[in-house]
Amino acid sequence: MRKMTLLLTLTIAGCATDPYGNFVPSVNFDQQKLLTRELAGDAVKQLAVLYPPAKTRLEMKQITSDAFGITLVNTLREHGYALKEFNTEEVKSQTFKSQTFNAQASTSPALPLRYILDQADDSNLVFITLFVEDQSITRPYRIQNDSLTPAGNWVRKE
Repeated sequence: MRKMTLLLTLTIAGCATDPYGNFVPSVNFDQQKLLTRELAGDAVKQLAVLYPPAKTRLEMKQITSDAFGITLVNTLREHGYALKEFNTEEVKSQTFKSQTFNAQASTSPALPLRYILDQADDSNLVFITLFVEDQSITRPYRIQNDSLTPAGNWVRKE
């Protein structure tokens, strides 16, 4: 019975894990600054091609407390995006949020935005994926000699 309870608990905990966020293992401070600044800048440039900054409102749909998330939020604002940050208090009062947000959505809808930053196993490849509504854009990067270079083009999934 204990094994069954433990298995059920682990299964439920696994389902509650947020699939979005920064999954790159901790790196040294200089590499982290490089990753966050260059990746966020490149990501926002690509977003601007698809979603014009002055005409697009975005709403973060995940916690952005990691270094990349903070830099992404700041870079989006610097480039002219109207951005509503993720608010855990609103999520706690979900019924109130849905009523309030639906009333606001009719006047100025915001596009939901999420991201995944991940590294391929023990390689020097890093991938970034941005999700806007039901579309995603992805690009791989290679980390070599404390520099970051694109390892491919942006790929857009509609």
